Amino acid sequence: MTLRQLTDNSIDRLSPLYETSEARWLVRTALEHFTGMSRTDMMLRSDQEASEMLIHNVSGVIDRLLDNEPIQYILGETYWHGLTLKVTPDVLIPRVETSELIDIINDDYAGRSDLKVLDLCTGSGCIAIALARALPFSRVTATDISAGALRVARENAADCKVKITFQQGDLLAGVGLPEGSMDIIVSNPPYICDSEKAGMSANVLDYEPHSALFVPDDDPLKFYRAISREGIRLAVAGGRLYLEINPLHVSELTAMLADDGWTEVEALKDMHGRERFVKALKPAD
Repeated sequence: MTLRQLTDNSIDRLSPLYETSEARWLVRTALEHFTGMSRTDMMLRSDQEASEMLIHNVSGVIDRLLDNEPIQYILGETYWHGLTLKVTPDVLIPRVETSELIDIINDDYAGRSDLKVLDLCTGSGCIAIALARALPFSRVTATDISAGALRVARENAADCKVKITFQQGDLLAGVGLPEGSMDIIVSNPPYICDSEKAGMSANVLDYEPHSALFVPDDDPLKFYRAISREGIRLAVAGGRLYLEINPLHVSELTAMLADDGWTEVEALKDMHGRERFVKALKPAD
């Protein structure tokens, strides 16, 4: 069987569950992972014979994809914001929208160095790592309640060759860090309401950690309240807060931030035109 035949057969197997374009992307991603070849290389070598091991490995991936398992968990990694990151079912798979949050922060702090950064609910560590790489000589602290998530985040930081201080703790119980110690506080906490599960795909509901995704319908700002109140304590005067948010609750969230003492509270749209981010400033004393 040639690489072209393996590709076509694998796409055909996925056709009951995936659109052709998505199936093609999934198969190419698996082939790149197992062969180390770029897509261009694979096109040029499409008539090359596929090894029995490659056929076996790709077939195993297809079996798991047909059970709705995300390709990122199957392969154990994802490519995000220029980084190759390990992912396991202990952490969310980083989304493209979250990558936009990094760009917003980088634009605001272009040319600044020696910044103190706090990433709350770090998960895979993607935000903390991207900021540690982008902000010169930054000192980054990242926290999460999950020991499993922190194991993944530490491995990712080591692989990406950045120094980050990781701390395990329950955000809702407070963050044990000094008052007025952070220039930037950022978080992508759980924000999807339980009632929204009905509209979500099986690969998310069956595999990604619910504790990192969902909040009760009657308390959609559960984590944002803790972030806001701890953030206003932890930020330096002139420090900024950056959040990824649920667009359904942007008005309530921005009002709460203003009530807690944040100023210049601003909702920002993502690439799809939805209000996906909020940033705010701690005023000078």
